[in-house]
Amino acid sequence: MADNGLFGNIYNPDVLTCLANLSNDEVFTPPDIANAMLDMLPQELFENPDTKFLDPACKSGVFLREIAKRLIKGLEWQFPDLQERIDHIFQNQIYGIAITELTSLLSRRSIYCSKYPNSEYSVTRFDTAQGNIRYKKIQHNWKDRRCIYCGISNKTVLGEEDRGETMETHAYEFIHMLKPQEAFNMKFDVIISNPPYHLSDGGNAASALPIYQKFVQQAQKLSPKYLCMIIPARWFMGGRGLDSFRSDMLHDDRIRVIHDYPTASDCFPGVEIKGGVCYFLWDRDNRGLCQVFSHDGDYVSMTERPLLEKDMETFIRNDAQISVLKKVQKINEPSLSEWLNAGRYFGFHTKVDWNGNKEDGLIQTADGKSFIAMSSKPTNARQVKVYIHGGMCYVAEKSIPKNREAVNKYKVIIPRSGNPSGSIVGKPKISAPNSCSSNTYVVALPPDRRLSKEEADNLMAYISTKFLRFLVAIKTSTQDMPPKAYEFVPIQDFSIRWTDEKLYEKYGLNEHEVKVIEESIPKMELE
Repeated sequence: MADNGLFGNIYNPDVLTCLANLSNDEVFTPPDIANAMLDMLPQELFENPDTKFLDPACKSGVFLREIAKRLIKGLEWQFPDLQERIDHIFQNQIYGIAITELTSLLSRRSIYCSKYPNSEYSVTRFDTAQGNIRYKKIQHNWKDRRCIYCGISNKTVLGEEDRGETMETHAYEFIHMLKPQEAFNMKFDVIISNPPYHLSDGGNAASALPIYQKFVQQAQKLSPKYLCMIIPARWFMGGRGLDSFRSDMLHDDRIRVIHDYPTASDCFPGVEIKGGVCYFLWDRDNRGLCQVFSHDGDYVSMTERPLLEKDMETFIRNDAQISVLKKVQKINEPSLSEWLNAGRYFGFHTKVDWNGNKEDGLIQTADGKSFIAMSSKPTNARQVKVYIHGGMCYVAEKSIPKNREAVNKYKVIIPRSGNPSGSIVGKPKISAPNSCSSNTYVVALPPDRRLSKEEADNLMAYISTKFLRFLVAIKTSTQDMPPKAYEFVPIQDFSIRWTDEKLYEKYGLNEHEVKVIEESIPKMELE
């Protein structure tokens, strides 16, 4: 095997650190991260000639290569002859399922030093050209226009039968098997991988279908002693189709270690994955608290705690978030979410169709069944301003579908779409009397009384504080900011204009907590 370190006085770089990623959804694992994941395992596994390892989503082969290095060292005393040791390890202990034909060749080249392990160039000889790293071209199994295994829409793979043998279908073998144990017909002690993250569902990037959870669930069906995977961290709080997976994971006390990277590039240099990434250790035979390592650049903090704190529905990512939240909840104030109404509060959708002159057009109702005439300027006193995406329009007051009584109240409206990697919450604005808004905005107003203009101004200032946005960030890591995203935010006395300094003092935050908030949440300038 090649020496991937220093050779004499010449630096011999590891080629697997130089690979370009397939995409942000199929990311090659850097060797140092692969080794950090292997470090979570009991190291005596690498001294046992019977330990069996599986990577069910091989890309570069880095996991199996690094496992082989450890086994070669750990089994030296049992197999003094190096070739005998290599033959035993590669033929009896490490196995992989590649995600594509290309990655099968790359993985075999990384492991066997030859893409064909039955050739004379392989460091160990197999009878087949695949060795123990298999690749099988799989077709999707459609029912009601979706694959029954991965859930992808057939719109994404139209004409699959005409794609030819060389075209990739993205039907990954491991998650397209009813009985994954039949892949190699054996029990595995360790399953470790960096699976594909999403599949395009035929729409834009936001409609991508997560599939990494299916690799985790399929691996658990094999009941290995240990399971390690590196996956996007959005499952902590949200994500399409991930509710049951999140609940299962957060209630599973066999997850004993999690390394959390809120900024994915701290783990995968140059890669942006919204919500960050994490890798974990699942220990089948041991239950207890989880060691949570939170990574922020070079700073790493560790707490030992349950994945699901008392009365929580989502995973809280670091110690400062937990301590701040507990101080806020100790006062037992009502939640600001009680004042917030979903964007369709006034009965409007987001869709607006302007005519060619841009002076009039139609706005769609929330039920999608009809359109209401609108104009760019009020034509009479009975028209009401409607805040829409990118601006405003005017409609007749009598045509507003819902909650007409709130039109003439002071309200604060907040963009429904946030920015999880930046300001968290979009800039709020005052919706004065004789105005309303479309589904673009969440509407804030108390259910039992009117807000004065001063209170509305103070509420808007409160929403702009770093303190409030820090509490929202605990609850959600997605762009969608419905009322429930504000459940951890307490209602204040809005006769007072709140600043971060006043809020830090009110809740007794210490220097470390203030520092985390100040450094993690950017300042918001109100318009």
